[in-house]
Amino acid sequence: MQHGYGVWIPFGHSPDCDLLAQQENRLFRIQVKTSTLFRKGRWSVALCTRGGNQSWNVIVKRLEPARYDYLFVVVADWSCWFIPSREVEARSGINLGGPKYSKFQVNPPKPLAVDEGTAGTSMGEAGFEPA
Repeated sequence: MQHGYGVWIPFGHSPDCDLLAQQENRLFRIQVKTSTLFRKGRWSVALCTRGGNQSWNVIVKRLEPARYDYLFVVVADWSCWFIPSREVEARSGINLGGPKYSKFQVNPPKPLAVDEGTAGTSMGEAGFEPA
């Protein structure tokens, strides 16, 4: 949004993307992943889903590059990556923080300013403005 994209969250269950973004006349499907696992100097990010919310039933859903346009990853220290799907060489997991995906690292989003006197009101009432 800080770079002029319109951003939407798909309604209901969307197995292939977590966000939709629009810039001018183009729509982009974005898969979002998070990680708190840091080992050997890298962030370990799972790209596949194993069994959903049920007991693990050995079904593994791997990330298919043709079903999303970008992978957005945010990790526990707020480091972020925005990686085109054609650049993601794995379907089960990747490690971030090294040289391989470094050109796709982006600055974390700026936090919203919150006025202590308006905390708890709706965004419109609080007067939030774009960064």
